[in-house]
Amino acid sequence: MENVSYVALRQPIVFELEGFELPRSHALFALVLATYLLILLGNGVVMSVIAVDKTLHRPMYVMVCNLAACDLLGGTAVMTQLMVVFLTGEKRIPYNSAYAQAICVHTYGAAVQTILSAMAYDRYVAVCEPLRYHTIMTMAHMVFVILLAWAVAIILIAVLFALNVGTPLCGTNIRHVYCSNRSILNLACVPTPINDIYGLCLTWTLSSSSFFIIFFCYAKILSVCLMRKSDKGSRSKALQTCASHLVIYLLYEIVSLIIILGNRFPQVPMNVKKLCTILIFIVPPLINPIIYGFVTKELRTSIIKLLKTRVAPKP
Repeated sequence: MENVSYVALRQPIVFELEGFELPRSHALFALVLATYLLILLGNGVVMSVIAVDKTLHRPMYVMVCNLAACDLLGGTAVMTQLMVVFLTGEKRIPYNSAYAQAICVHTYGAAVQTILSAMAYDRYVAVCEPLRYHTIMTMAHMVFVILLAWAVAIILIAVLFALNVGTPLCGTNIRHVYCSNRSILNLACVPTPINDIYGLCLTWTLSSSSFFIIFFCYAKILSVCLMRKSDKGSRSKALQTCASHLVIYLLYEIVSLIIILGNRFPQVPMNVKKLCTILIFIVPPLINPIIYGFVTKELRTSIIKLLKTRVAPKP
């Protein structure tokens, strides 16, 4: 092996985000701000309604509340950084802030998949074991499932970043719109095979596990619904309650596919590629509250009821 010498950077380290190849723009700042406010409003309303309306204190809606919190985490981690860049043109980000953003970004990506898997399990029990649903999905079991979903995501991401401790860095230019584990490791002075292998295994395991869990649950749900030929009302209600969750999962997978395809074609403009990479933090957090608000009748009714109460004139 050849001895390779390098001079690692010392603290305080300040990274420089490459960002979009666009000048500072108040119009783009206003667009990002409006989008972020819609994300806050939509997910905030969903969380508030579920917290206030005691009739929604059930496993399905508690998991929807956790999904909304997860969407806020991802949206906030990226959108606030974009607003700073477009408003001030400042692309520098301190070392600790860069890692904080990267941890939030990866936790969001992992938690979305684990929470969607937990929601699929809840729908599976509700449709396939309707008489035993309340016996199985007790308050304690619901809390365990939700905590397990968050714990799996947080522990896996914690290990991912723990492997970075002590890795010497020889550069400060992050060639991305936001900070991530991979973009920071690209600045390492030495190869990082363990980090790379763990990152790939983490991505593959989470994606494949969530896919197989959701596929199994919905295959069983479809099978049960098809067998209930004489009970069309129950079958229709069961499919309706599952539709919103399935649409959200497909939306997440479609946006992920767009990101992958966008980076595979060299002829695609760089700004378009960078836009594709942040769609995962914009589209699901923006669309998910709308899907649940329109598709889920009970949640829609509670939202309308709350809005009428707020805007109704006092006598």
